Amino acid sequence: MDFDLIVTNGIVVSPSGTLLPPNSDIAVKDGTITHIGGGLTSIAKPGTKIIDAEGAHVTPGGVDTHVHISQGAGGITMDGFDTGTRSAICGGTTTIVCFAAQEKTDEDVLKVISDYHAKAKSHGGTYCDYGFHLILTNPSNAVLDEQLPILRHQEGISSVKLYMSYDNRQLNDAQIMSVLQRTRELGMTTMIHAENWDMIKFIIKQLEERGQTDPFFHAVSRPPLVENEAAYRAIAIAELMDTPILLVHISTRSSRDHVRAAQTRMLPIHAETCPQYLYLLSDVLKKPDFEGAKYVCSPPVRDDPDDINALWEGIANGTFTTLSSDHCPSCWDHPHGKKLGLDEKSKIAKFSAIPNGLPGVETRLPLGYQGVTDGKISVEKFVEVACTNPSKLYGLEKKGYIAPGYDADIVIWYPKDKESVTIENDNLHHRIDYTPYEGLALGNWPRYTILRGQVVWARDEGGLVGEQGYGKFIKRAGNMLRQPRDVWVNEWRPTL
Repeated sequence: MDFDLIVTNGIVVSPSGTLLPPNSDIAVKDGTITHIGGGLTSIAKPGTKIIDAEGAHVTPGGVDTHVHISQGAGGITMDGFDTGTRSAICGGTTTIVCFAAQEKTDEDVLKVISDYHAKAKSHGGTYCDYGFHLILTNPSNAVLDEQLPILRHQEGISSVKLYMSYDNRQLNDAQIMSVLQRTRELGMTTMIHAENWDMIKFIIKQLEERGQTDPFFHAVSRPPLVENEAAYRAIAIAELMDTPILLVHISTRSSRDHVRAAQTRMLPIHAETCPQYLYLLSDVLKKPDFEGAKYVCSPPVRDDPDDINALWEGIANGTFTTLSSDHCPSCWDHPHGKKLGLDEKSKIAKFSAIPNGLPGVETRLPLGYQGVTDGKISVEKFVEVACTNPSKLYGLEKKGYIAPGYDADIVIWYPKDKESVTIENDNLHHRIDYTPYEGLALGNWPRYTILRGQVVWARDEGGLVGEQGYGKFIKRAGNMLRQPRDVWVNEWRPTL
């Protein structure tokens, strides 16, 4: 048969189980998986490319649905679409969904999206496939009534992100309700950054008056209660509006428990966590010589190992829908990066001036797979949260599965106990001058990354072999996970 590529002798993983050799050959033609079964190599035409997985896990290409690149002025995010997507494929991620940000003064979100399309195509295009979320900060009637339907039905953008924090991003509860009413009607997924901004500002003011401004006090200014209260409030608003939401970057046991309780009541509440909350504790913010600034993100990494345990449990028991990177990178040794929070003359730090965010799009998948190696989660659950669920939640209809008819986005790992790697920034492919995981030993790393049938990363055969510009924009459908329950007839709901 006429195949372009066959992956053979691998353990093919889906959320529902694994397919073992010799019945796990994957055949690819024109960028699409066409067959899965046994003996496909024996019926392939001469010249078909064959990759022997050598008994290793074979998973779908990673889908990272929380990525900030080419966003903001100055040093806010220092990876562009070129280096950000390059870094993604070198870590096994074949599709990202990143943020196009509406500013408070923007009246036309269609222009915002057009501008981000131009950014993605500039400087040679992207290495991996991509889509956009819209960060919505000015939900005017024109935006909600006229422009969101165009984004949803014509532009293939089926998700928005709302902030409960930051002066230049924050929406009040009534504004959030108005957005949820509209996104429910349009079948869009609404992401919410849940932190109580009034609490944070009050604590920052108190800390600054006491001179407690080193990087560690960033974590002090955002105690777990700040997230927990906002997460509970966001869930309450979503329940009132009977609208699906996803709470991004959950970092505490209490917030996880709020999500679990809502799901137990059959509410369409989804949640995301990130590797930084699975591996880092707030002591890293105390590193000398201002190096603690490298770890400033929001919510902050926590001080209690119990939170780390709770998050791994939340992945294992299905509370968390997705595992995302929240890749939001600033350089450390750069005047417009993390050192914005340090007065070079006085050497006085000011944590509130440090750009928020960590690099992580390349390390997300290996860090998630380490949970499999350590016995914290199953390999099926890893695929579910890192590949399949992100595709379903955000309407990536041909991503996230290894099955006929799906894009041939495939990651081939190393066989068990055959490979180990220590994370070093010098070996990563982003534009950032550090990684928060420097020196962390892992048991595996993607051996091959395949995007739509093309090998783009071959770790033992030259590393990065994909061509910039091969990535393409993916129009997305609506949420393919749990939807609102229209059977509720005895309770008040807003008229839609």
